[in-house]
Amino acid sequence: MSIETNLNNIKSKLTENVTLVAVSKTKPVSDLMEAYEAGQRIFGENKIQEMAEKHEQMPKDIQWHMIGHVQRNKVKYMASFVSLIHGVENFKTLHEINKQAKKHDRVIDCLLQIKIASEDSKFGMTESEASDIFQSKEISELKNIKVVGIMGMATFTDNQEQIKMEFTQLKSSFNHLKNIHPELKIISMGMSGDYPLAIACGSTMIRVGSSIFGERNYN
Repeated sequence: MSIETNLNNIKSKLTENVTLVAVSKTKPVSDLMEAYEAGQRIFGENKIQEMAEKHEQMPKDIQWHMIGHVQRNKVKYMASFVSLIHGVENFKTLHEINKQAKKHDRVIDCLLQIKIASEDSKFGMTESEASDIFQSKEISELKNIKVVGIMGMATFTDNQEQIKMEFTQLKSSFNHLKNIHPELKIISMGMSGDYPLAIACGSTMIRVGSSIFGERNYN
């Protein structure tokens, strides 16, 4: 099936309040342009340098989302153009994003990554750590970032009940944190294998790659 067919198939199942991020990591610009021509304007990358290179080559009405682990020393390479940073896992990273955004006179939207998976390999903070950030004096001093939501990644498992439990946990964290920080509006959870379940559990943003572009080639 073509990229356009895959995209339209996924979009036909989405409600108005769910945003689709096309995860284009490792894929060539020609594949991304196929999705662009089919109407997709939001692309997610997990490596800052790869995203910066694609941004240079592609139309400028694209929203670029950084969905991978954020290395603080590389934030400067995306600060001039990135639309949303999904995986912020501590205050130091927020501080660095703010510093680099200020240099470009921008306000960069961010999501705090909450750890919901049982695997040690997944990054993220606890709900209480996120709560502490929102209630800190320091966060109010960061004028060039805006925390607009939270994200989480479920355990890599075929156990649907476990995945559902983890997604439900993230939705619960969102509800609690929104009471402290009313600007929260995005729950980014769900990927190619589990996005219908994520949406059923309250996701407002899904990150879909292989279901659009086919399997990734890491060679």
